[in-house]
Amino acid sequence: MLQDSIREGGISISNYSQMLKGIMEGCILAVIEEGEVYGYELSLRLQQYGFPEVSEGSIYPLLLRLQKENLIRGTMHKSPSGGPPRKYYHLTEAGTAQLMHFRQQWTELSSAVNRVIHGKRK
Repeated sequence: MLQDSIREGGISISNYSQMLKGIMEGCILAVIEEGEVYGYELSLRLQQYGFPEVSEGSIYPLLLRLQKENLIRGTMHKSPSGGPPRKYYHLTEAGTAQLMHFRQQWTELSSAVNRVIHGKRK
């Protein structure tokens, strides 16, 4: 497959996308924890954190799922620029708890992966 043969920093783009899918929910919750944010703004913030491949098109389905799971809640606000209203997202109590759980799991997983790739057993 052509996409698998394209390399970015030594990791194929499709492998990168697969790894990203598994952590994006936690990253979105962490950005929303910083303060209310609307979809496009969330995409820009993730890019600022170093996720250039994350588009609005991939974020909105996740936001919808997170809302259905009651991890975030969206409220409509007027646009400061006079455009159409925007839906701003904030964490629910369940979302805060899920983010804490994600952070714990991420710390454990990233530590284990770093030990493996650097050859340092416990």
